Amino acid sequence: MNPWAGRRGLLFGWGYEDPDVELRALPRGRVLAIAAAGETVSALARAGYDVTAVDINPAQLAYCRDRLAGAPAATGRAERLLAAGRAALRVLDPRWRHVDEVLRDGDPVALLESRRLQGLLATGLAPLGLLLPAFRHAIPPRLDRVLLARVRRGLAHAPADNPWAWRLLAGHDELARDTRAAATLVHADVAEHLEQAPRGCYDGISLSNVLDGPDARYAARLAAAVRHALRPGGVVVSRSFREPRPGEDPGPPDRSMLWGVVEVRRCP
Repeated sequence: MNPWAGRRGLLFGWGYEDPDVELRALPRGRVLAIAAAGETVSALARAGYDVTAVDINPAQLAYCRDRLAGAPAATGRAERLLAAGRAALRVLDPRWRHVDEVLRDGDPVALLESRRLQGLLATGLAPLGLLLPAFRHAIPPRLDRVLLARVRRGLAHAPADNPWAWRLLAGHDELARDTRAAATLVHADVAEHLEQAPRGCYDGISLSNVLDGPDARYAARLAAAVRHALRPGGVVVSRSFREPRPGEDPGPPDRSMLWGVVEVRRCP
């Protein structure tokens, strides 16, 4: 079962993945990416890739089409939730009223030490695995503390130059990129699309975190579909909220700071 199939409406107005991971990892040629907010699709297309963007959510696919035509970012459910949290923090902790100045000239890591922030995250994120049972296996215990640690590590390196630092902490896109680009858009479940594609037709595949929710049966189906549609030597990139297992390489750094594992795998 793919629980993403039940998600409707605009979930993400911004992308929460660093497309530089794909730009470094995927071989030149024909690639597939999840449409999402259109930003990874746009980055790949503008770099010269032949991109097919797939999404099971028709609203998200339509939004990706608009972004590729030059439309500005819109507000999705994720952005509304983040905005509510930031609004509460500005009331509860005066330091959060000056986020822009801190990002430009100060130490944004200090903002994460706010007890108000930690309390809000504990209230909202700690029980997330219970509220979203389909995603439970990918949600670490005490996700609030895990995410704080990830963001803290990410902010240690040039936060003022990091678009995702502005998005998460300030709620606006200080470093917005031009998203105008050309890509083929397909409304489909990604496993179904890959199963029906010609064998070996893709040089690279970017799966976002589509495997964070589905059960083992769907995961096996998607893995088989990837093997079918990816040429020998092709590369697949996937992300997950889960923490790395003991001895597991967490993968290349992703400046969005949210992911526990970024897997880059080459097809034999």
